[in-house]
Amino acid sequence: MILKRFCAENFRNIEKCDISFLPGVNLLYGNNAQGKTNAVEGIYIFARGKSFRAKEDKELLFFGKEGFRIYIEYSDGDGEHTLEYAHYGRERRRRKNGYNLKSAKEMIGSFRAVLFYPDDLGIVKDSPEQRRAFLNVAISQCYGIYVDDYSKYKIALENRNHLLKSASKGNYVDARELESWSRSMAEYAAQIYLRRKDYIKKLELYANAVIRDMSSGEESLSLSYKSDIDGELSDARAIKEKYFEVFTRELDREKIVGTSLYGPHRDDMEILINGISARSFGSQGQQRSAALALKLAEGEVCREISGEYPVYLFDDVLSELDEGRREYVLSEVGKKQIIITTCESDFGKIPAEKIIEVTGGEYRGLEG
Repeated sequence: MILKRFCAENFRNIEKCDISFLPGVNLLYGNNAQGKTNAVEGIYIFARGKSFRAKEDKELLFFGKEGFRIYIEYSDGDGEHTLEYAHYGRERRRRKNGYNLKSAKEMIGSFRAVLFYPDDLGIVKDSPEQRRAFLNVAISQCYGIYVDDYSKYKIALENRNHLLKSASKGNYVDARELESWSRSMAEYAAQIYLRRKDYIKKLELYANAVIRDMSSGEESLSLSYKSDIDGELSDARAIKEKYFEVFTRELDREKIVGTSLYGPHRDDMEILINGISARSFGSQGQQRSAALALKLAEGEVCREISGEYPVYLFDDVLSELDEGRREYVLSEVGKKQIIITTCESDFGKIPAEKIIEVTGGEYRGLEG
């Protein structure tokens, strides 16, 4: 998959831009707060379905404007494609190849990208929430059905939590309605569990290969899925029944606290280096290596499932890596397209096919 063009109007600090990209390494260079990350953010919206920085679209507006539009042209094994997202007032318009899409869910999986930015170091050292978010975004780009299953799970969870909260206040709650939402949660939890379990197995294979390469065979990485389901269940029906059992066994306690205490929304992925928790006992260097390995592995799993590499977006992370890890990333370009942002003056060490200078939301292409 190759990103060929990104256009934006009234997006962040970009009043208007039209940026073209080449296969291989593309470098966005400039001082801080000039618009490098804004371009990456706009591109990644087409992969994730929403911004990775903003909670609401109004945060994406150029100051004083009423709406924005972003657009990409890309190619994959099926040919040439376009995606467009526009937001004006209350109206949102999404299009693929000129045809309207009903929601962001329909856009996810068309253009696939791996984003690695400084906050992603938290995948290893921070809360389970970040690891769940990583898994949800990565799996969604590979399997469209996962987006539907997770959305339906969240709807069931919200309704169940509403009843539990009401019960915690001493209000009457219909037991049959509560059971119905528990069964609905269990149905979609089983599908989420199976997808995550399978994805983590694939991710571990590639991430371990990266860690071993970077450490000259001295370190290994392993992953395990931490959920409320014990054992190695693989049958969807058995997993569904197990989840329903989990959701009902401590119902009295959940009525007291007013929320669902179990389910995929509370799961975690444990990351081990040489058999030891990277989060609790890994050095800063090991945690950075693990985060980098997971991101590179995300791209490899995407290639395995979809048949081609996604676009890699490295936003201001090369400065966070030591020389050895930086050289490893750049040496692994191969058939990948990578878009890198940097404010380092010594960007000449980065072998780029195209260099784009960024100043005040304007983008000027230079010779690579």
